[in-house]
Formats: sequence, structure tokens, C-alpha cells
Amino acid sequence: MISEKPILLKASGVSGVLAPLVTFPCILLAVASSSSFSWTDNALSDLGVQTGATAILFNSGLIIGGILGFMFSLGLFVHASGSAVEKASVSVFALATLALMAIGIFPENVRPNHYYASVAFFVLFPISMLLMLFAMRSTRDLRSGLFMLIVGAVAAMPWVLYFSTHFVRGVAISELVSAFAASVWTIVRGCRMFKQASRLAN
Repeated sequence: MISEKPILLKASGVSGVLAPLVTFPCILLAVASSSSFSWTDNALSDLGVQTGATAILFNSGLIIGGILGFMFSLGLFVHASGSAVEKASVSVFALATLALMAIGIFPENVRPNHYYASVAFFVLFPISMLLMLFAMRSTRDLRSGLFMLIVGAVAAMPWVLYFSTHFVRGVAISELVSAFAASVWTIVRGCRMFKQASRLAN
């Protein structure tokens, strides 16, 4: 229903903002609670198999963040134009949020599920950004297009550097930078979605 669309967009926009605001503090608290974690030698997923509060904070943060991210993707799909490429980009983003949930549901010691989920998340998000950028060619919105190009590049670059130079032993830094890029995009797009929904409701 038309009257329900602004409500969905508002809820989705809020979810997009909340997703990183829940996930990142949980990750950082998990890091702070771990006595053995090293940014240069470990993967973030190593936190998910540690004892005590560390694993609970890390895994629950990813699961909740993935749920909120998926709710955000529902609004993106409604907000998307009729372009098949744009809808495909949102679908890929939704799969990335499900992969994020799966990382928390299947900790590092659940193999090979955890490995597949991790690879899926860090591959699917940059792809979704590139697809959205491709879909925006017809809109002539150069500002938004440049923003998405930067986000996609920042999300992919740490992995290019890691696999080409192995500048550190672990992948935690690459994971954090890539996830941060995703977070910036979801917060900005979530705020825009919420504002548009408010205008539709008036």
C-alpha cells in the first residue's frame, strides 16, 4: 500500500543506520575483552571462538547487524528504480547481509561454513557497490556515483593489498577497513532513505 511505503522506508533507513552502530561496538568490545587478539596477526573471526564474553559479543554483534542490514536491504529494494541492474545490486547486497549473519551463526571452528560465509560477505559487498554504480549511469547523479565508487574501492583495496603484498600476517585490518566502508555507505544511505520517507509521509 502507498500509505505503508513510507513506514517501510523509515524502518529500513533506521535499520541501515543502526546496523553498523550495533556491530562495530560489539566487535571493539570483543577486541577489548580479549587478551590474545592481535590486529596484525589475527582475523576478526578469531574472536568468535574465544571463551567468555569475547565470542558472545562478536558473534551476537554480527548476527544482529546482519538482521538489521537485511531489513535495510528490503527498503533498498522498494526504493530501487525499475532497472534490472539496480535490483540485482540490491539482491547482492541482501546476500551480503545474510553472509554477515552466517559469520556469527557459524563461528570459525564450524568448517567449512564459516569460511564460505566470510568470503561471501567480503566479495559480495564490493560487487553490490559496483553494480549500483553501473545502474546509476543513467541518473547522472555524479555525487552519489563518486561516493559509491570510493566506498567500493575502499572496501576492495585492503584485500588487493593483502593478497599482493601480505603487509601483515592476519586479515583483521583488511576486514575492519572493508567493513568500515560498508558501514559508512549504509549509514549515509539509511539517513537519505529516512529523510525521503519523511517527505513522502507529509
